[in-house]
Amino acid sequence: MKIDRMKMFLDIDIASPPVKIDYRDKVMMTGSCFTEHIGGSLEEMKFRIFQNPNGIIFDPSSVASSLLSYIDQKQYAGEELVYLNELWQSWQHHSRFSDMSREKALEQINSSQRQAHAFLKESQWLIITLGTAFSYRLMPGNTPVANCHRAPASFFEKHLMTIEEINTALDSCLRQVFRFNPDLRVVFTVSPVRHLRDGVIENNRSKARLLEVTHHLVRKYERLYYFPAYELVVDVLRDYRFYDIDMAHPNYQATQFVIEKFMECYVNDESRALSREVQKITAARRHKPFQASTEAHKRFLRLHAEKTRALMEKYPFLDLKEELVYFVNAAS
Repeated sequence: MKIDRMKMFLDIDIASPPVKIDYRDKVMMTGSCFTEHIGGSLEEMKFRIFQNPNGIIFDPSSVASSLLSYIDQKQYAGEELVYLNELWQSWQHHSRFSDMSREKALEQINSSQRQAHAFLKESQWLIITLGTAFSYRLMPGNTPVANCHRAPASFFEKHLMTIEEINTALDSCLRQVFRFNPDLRVVFTVSPVRHLRDGVIENNRSKARLLEVTHHLVRKYERLYYFPAYELVVDVLRDYRFYDIDMAHPNYQATQFVIEKFMECYVNDESRALSREVQKITAARRHKPFQASTEAHKRFLRLHAEKTRALMEKYPFLDLKEELVYFVNAAS
């Protein structure tokens, strides 16, 4: 009697968009820390990526307001920063923009704003990863903030956004984004990172609201798509082996699984094939030899310098200058 192999994973049907991402495309990415897992992998493959111009942001209100600020090319003023924990900080930006000098913090923020405006205008794709429906409001005034910068809890009111609030914020934002860039396609995804500080039940309520709104918007707009990063980790992998020791963040295996599925479903065949060649080059760039001065290692470097030149000649849009300079200099 024939026995079928044990089924270890659930099947999942991931719909691909009619037009897929190409190496020549510009892709802006914004949202939670999981954005940077996908974005970091795409950057390593040398896709044209601009990720998180405000730094990591989690909730729909912050995502929407940041995108609108890029469209308006908002420039921040000194009075919009706050001096906290010996640093000048922006409530709308991640702490990587903070600095002991208010002028330097402002320059970093406003430079990123200008770059984001120009990049979004020319982008073919915008990928939005929502992390939580919880929004923090600065009191008094009830002003939503993207980052609390470890300020005392008494500064804020924690608010679980309603489905209506999330939908209003994102829908209004998308209408303006499409007017700004009529050719843009948008991919929504919900982060599989579990916000356990909110509690397991509250985390699930939060994710459910994000999922409900993203699917509503995808049905409403033709150029919106949903990539199931959340479901791939929570329902397909479905095992604590795929989480880090904090039981909240997907580990390397899980994120690689998600990235592989994303490449399979959202990147065209030519670009996927090219990405494999690029990964060979970037892996060679990271290679650390035991004896860097040997002739064998220098041959390795010269070989990869030639391979890099050949790829850049065949695909002029591919930026491998940094790798080429490394191979040539290290081989000399």
